[in-house]
Amino acid sequence: MKRYFSRLATVGASLLVAAALTSAAPAQAMSPWVGTWSASPQQAAGGPPGYPVAEALENVTVRLVVHPHTGGPAARIKLSNVFGDRPLVIGKATIATRSAGASIEARSVRALTFGGRTGVTIPTGRELVSDPAGFALRAEQDVAVDLYLPRSTGAPTWHAQAEQTSYVSTAGNHAGAATLPVGSAVTSWYFLTGLQVVKPLVDGVVAFGDSITDGYGSTVDANHRWSDYLATALAARHSRLAVINEGIGGGRVLHDIIGPSAISRFDRDVLSQPSAKYVVMMMGVNDIGLADFIGKPEQNVSAQQVIGGYRQLIARAHARGLKLYGSTITPIGGSFYDTALNEQKRDAVNAWIRATAGKPGGFDKLADFDAAIRDPATPDRVLPTYVSDDKLHPNDNGYAAMGKAAAALF
Repeated sequence: MKRYFSRLATVGASLLVAAALTSAAPAQAMSPWVGTWSASPQQAAGGPPGYPVAEALENVTVRLVVHPHTGGPAARIKLSNVFGDRPLVIGKATIATRSAGASIEARSVRALTFGGRTGVTIPTGRELVSDPAGFALRAEQDVAVDLYLPRSTGAPTWHAQAEQTSYVSTAGNHAGAATLPVGSAVTSWYFLTGLQVVKPLVDGVVAFGDSITDGYGSTVDANHRWSDYLATALAARHSRLAVINEGIGGGRVLHDIIGPSAISRFDRDVLSQPSAKYVVMMMGVNDIGLADFIGKPEQNVSAQQVIGGYRQLIARAHARGLKLYGSTITPIGGSFYDTALNEQKRDAVNAWIRATAGKPGGFDKLADFDAAIRDPATPDRVLPTYVSDDKLHPNDNGYAAMGKAAAALF
């Protein structure tokens, strides 16, 4: 086993770590690595009023809690400074099994290295993959990644709405400490954008979308995003599929603001994922409704423009050998997006998705999320037992129904 990890580090790590200091490395055929957890990077600020804003961190340790669905005998992490305003200094990094709250299993702690070093500096605009670590990652077991940040991070690259509690320490290097001295609890992930495991011959499934894919409205710390339900369903039937989530709250196909658009982030967040083969995409509702909601009418788009964005992403996925499965836009009735014009656009986009799925130029398959959670009595609204208070985002029950619909694709 020791020889196995040594060979992994020699053959894979040095090349992969060096190559990872790019904005988007290409996906690799026949990779022994597969994503088991991910979070799409976002800028520190830029959303509408009320959207979370990240502040600089200095001389603290962040303990980032994640919930992987696929296990393996070795693991590595992916860190991002793509939106940073200065080089990001990592003084020390560890990975461990989370026991409860801000505590970890002491015997599980493994140091993470970068080109053989315990610390690393990531230039602005870049990402980095760690060396492989001999960490036996168990599926469905919370993992804690610690990052000691000795210098000011400036505006940090993060994932704003995690629906998962992580922790920022009091001052000092506490990476790998059994119990973290907590300065604050956060529901965001800083710098950490991927966790990958050695799992040869496993295909990756990327859930790609907006806040509904991100799990907004689900129970915090419960892992009840639709992608989580999909992963659980697939694990019961397949041993060769691994699901990761690349949703961003407020994300759109065509325009930036709350995170980069789908068009601009597709290479980094989807095509660069090791062993990715399938993409399940749910996006478009914010293209239809967000511009007026945030007072930017110049960003209003037509249904045909949204469809044009879909076509571009389909072509790019196919050019790389990936299957892109589409999903219908879920109901907006009773929500802050509820207007007659927005409903007309939603109907037009959904009609195209349904009519072209499985045909040239369309999505390869269809997950009909609209049909899965709409109220049969009032089809422009989500079923009351499936919807959160804002009438747009599903609740846990709604996400479970969506996960079941997505699982039928495989």
